[in-house]
Amino acid sequence: MTTGKSSPATAPGGQPVRGRSFGSTLWVVLRIGLIAGTFDITENIIFNAFRGITPKMIFQYIASGLIGIKAALGLGIASVALGVGIHYFIATSWTAVYYAASRQWRVLVRRPVISGILYGGFVYIVMNFIVLPLTRIPHSKAAITLASRISGVLALLFCIGLTIALLVRQADSARNTLGG
Repeated sequence: MTTGKSSPATAPGGQPVRGRSFGSTLWVVLRIGLIAGTFDITENIIFNAFRGITPKMIFQYIASGLIGIKAALGLGIASVALGVGIHYFIATSWTAVYYAASRQWRVLVRRPVISGILYGGFVYIVMNFIVLPLTRIPHSKAAITLASRISGVLALLFCIGLTIALLVRQADSARNTLGG
């Protein structure tokens, strides 16, 4: 019976694969975080366009989590830039968590589809029930619409979780093929 952990990865020919350098790992995490973050925000922008919500409003809303809604609206383009930065910081942070976990639990690399979808669900729960309530984002008194809930869940399952898992697997395969 296995625990999900496995022996160190091996390259073709059975040679052990050395770990990535910090710089190489950082580059992989940043690249994957930027890709997943771009997929996620693109889905959000498209979904909200049908509701009359502009990209500027989305990024100011994200910035409001840190500085409050009045400050976000008052800062104009500066709060848009802050919202973009926060969004990509969060996406890259979730990428770093998955990447680090995949070094310990190789099942995350071997089974990226199920692992990624489950990870996206985990991200949704943590973000919506722990992180967001601790921010300065204004909390609506009205219930979230079913369409918004579905969009939010699917975005994190596929744009964040699945994307990160598949790209971590791709990076891991490239590392193993190259032997380090």
